[in-house]
Amino acid sequence: MSRASKLTLAATGLGTSCVIYFVHWAQEQEKASMHKGVERDMEKQRIRQERQAEFELQRRLEEEYRKLQTVSTSIEEQSGGVMNQGRGI
Repeated sequence: MSRASKLTLAATGLGTSCVIYFVHWAQEQEKASMHKGVERDMEKQRIRQERQAEFELQRRLEEEYRKLQTVSTSIEEQSGGVMNQGRGI
């Protein structure tokens, strides 16, 4: 074989090896990023479940407190009732 054909063969082999390595590396990076996406989704679901549990707890506490206490819905109703009583209306 001539020197030019040997260099061409070597360059082709090296180029092919580099392409194969790059494709393998890119696949590993894509797999890792997809796995991070799954981890983020799982974390979001965990946080959502914690918030939902906290909301339910607060709702139950509010129901208990409403049973024990009288709660007015608005400050305006309280002040309006006092004003009207003072005027003799």
